[in-house]
Amino acid sequence: MITYWQAIIMGLVQGFTELFPVSSLGHSVLVPWVLGWHTLLADQSRSESFFLSFLVVLHVATATALLIFYRSVWWRIIKGFFKSIKIRRIDSPDAHLAWLLLAATVPAGIIGLAFEHLLRTQFAKPLSAIIFLFINGCILLIGDRHLKQTVRRAHYEQATISQNVSQKLTLRRAIIIGIAQIGALFAGISRSGITMVSGLYSGLNHEDAARFSFLLATPIIFGAGLVKLPDFFSNLDDGVRGQILLGGLICGLAAYVAVRYLDKYFRNKTLRPFGIYCLGISVAMLALGLARGHF
Repeated sequence: MITYWQAIIMGLVQGFTELFPVSSLGHSVLVPWVLGWHTLLADQSRSESFFLSFLVVLHVATATALLIFYRSVWWRIIKGFFKSIKIRRIDSPDAHLAWLLLAATVPAGIIGLAFEHLLRTQFAKPLSAIIFLFINGCILLIGDRHLKQTVRRAHYEQATISQNVSQKLTLRRAIIIGIAQIGALFAGISRSGITMVSGLYSGLNHEDAARFSFLLATPIIFGAGLVKLPDFFSNLDDGVRGQILLGGLICGLAAYVAVRYLDKYFRNKTLRPFGIYCLGISVAMLALGLARGHF
């Protein structure tokens, strides 16, 4: 079971950490563990529980926030996609971006549908989350440090996300970024973080890597939520649907605030603070676990 207070806290955690490159899945494991919500933590690892429906609603809420914030970009992408099908060629940056997003979505979508639940039940444990969160911090710091110096923000100052990505990303690179997303199936590895680092190594600057990551996350998160939405109406959710919906509402609001902030943040800042945070919090959680005698 989950209380209304727990639903609010978990909604806030999901909404912010899904988009900040610090792993929502890792935090959804560690926050209940730190707060002593042992029943809730156990529900995450069970093969059948209400928690799957809770995640579904949180994912749909997060994707909805992304869709609303980038609505004008998505409108251009969708128009470009259908126009390219009609004329049978890609003749604009928006159409190119549409096909890049489609290519990058397929690998994570297939693997996610096949293994997401299995990996969650196996790795939704505090120690696993701490280890992968530490790895995530290393990925962010290494990726940021070795960012190719050929990227110059001034060169892209007046360009749209479609134009910037079209100039830098090939179909092969987009697929590689899509494959990188699979790492986010492990609690502690950030979807946005790993796709941003992949984008940086593909030649994008921080701003466009972040925006491409958020655009790419939208169909992945939305699709995962909609596919499993029928679980919300199962008997496992009896007595907790109100809590689940409240958590979803809070999550959607938090996600909108997060993407609004991060879209501006990455115009002139880097992943380094988030990498330091992941390393610091993972070490702190390990020390806490040892002090409690859990490890």
